[in-house]
Amino acid sequence: MLFQPPLPPRYCNLSEADLDAAIRSRKAQLGQRLVILGHHYQQDDVIQYADFTGDSLKLSQLAAAQTDAEFVVFCGVHFMAESADILTAENVAVILPDLAAGCSMADMAQIEQVEEAWEELRRLGGGALVPITYVNSSAAVKAFVGGHGGACCTSSNARTVLEWALDGAKPGDPITRRVVFLPDQHLGRNTAYHMGFSLDSMVVWDPREEHGGLSEQALRAARFILWKGHCSVHQLFTAAQVDAVRADDPAVRVIVHPECDWSVVQQADMVGSTEFIIQTLESSPAGASWAVGTEVHLVHRLAERLRGRARVRLLAGIQCLCTTMYRIDRRHLLWVLDNLAEGRVVNQIRVDPETRALARIALDRMLALKAAPLASPSCVD
Repeated sequence: MLFQPPLPPRYCNLSEADLDAAIRSRKAQLGQRLVILGHHYQQDDVIQYADFTGDSLKLSQLAAAQTDAEFVVFCGVHFMAESADILTAENVAVILPDLAAGCSMADMAQIEQVEEAWEELRRLGGGALVPITYVNSSAAVKAFVGGHGGACCTSSNARTVLEWALDGAKPGDPITRRVVFLPDQHLGRNTAYHMGFSLDSMVVWDPREEHGGLSEQALRAARFILWKGHCSVHQLFTAAQVDAVRADDPAVRVIVHPECDWSVVQQADMVGSTEFIIQTLESSPAGASWAVGTEVHLVHRLAERLRGRARVRLLAGIQCLCTTMYRIDRRHLLWVLDNLAEGRVVNQIRVDPETRALARIALDRMLALKAAPLASPSCVD
């Protein structure tokens, strides 16, 4: 996690009304030179100022399409700002309002660990290795993947990317290519299982254990080597919570993100990316009842948007909050905008040229593939 210096005292003493007025004034002053991006998991009092909302990759692509923008303020977390820097022109400054806004999942795959694991897996042999990394990873990991013949993926297109990585191999075929999936084991497992591959074809590599905590025999027999990483938010949802909401409301439909545990995904009615969840709920018939397994700010926003038409609630009875995303607040946003208005760029996220070039390869390989979303059979009837 990067260090964020404390804000000047005056920002801590501003009222809510003063903050709102000052942010809107700075936005108007900077005009088309400025683009503010707001991730779906961002809190409401920040996302209201966003020019665009979406998931991390969508926002980065939107930023790259803004030809007049000099400054991109990304109200998200560090890896998202890195992706935006990789995809935007070199003369565009990408800014993260609070440098301490990291991602615990991305931090679970450090580049040194990945390099060490890769060398050990190469030594074992047993078929070609293809690295795939979820976009929720550092620029350094994306660059490693790009430099070793792999690609990035999102929760929307993970299946398409895995099919590409396996070169069309089906369950039961001889293992000629093995996927090393970083850093979220759950997205990798749920996607591969949905493709028809058994859980026995997957192993979990723990970078903190010798040989990943696995035997040589288990590694050679595996088609999917899943990194031991997870999302701290989606890890909080359980199969018992699915049982509880169904007992409370037999008509409820459960929709969850594929970063959830396999047992949760198996009991859900639908599973898909953040964008898929939004689109599904917004197009659902009047009177529908939903329990949603994803970050609480998005769920509350959907519940408010659909109030009177559908019932929307969080799957868990606890607050499933992205605490690092929550570090981005209006005080930090205003501080950034004040500095821009006065000719200073603070908290710029820069990816070095070599890392940028290799990471771009991994992203471009993904973008060249047509997305096929992960969804349960009930989603595609």
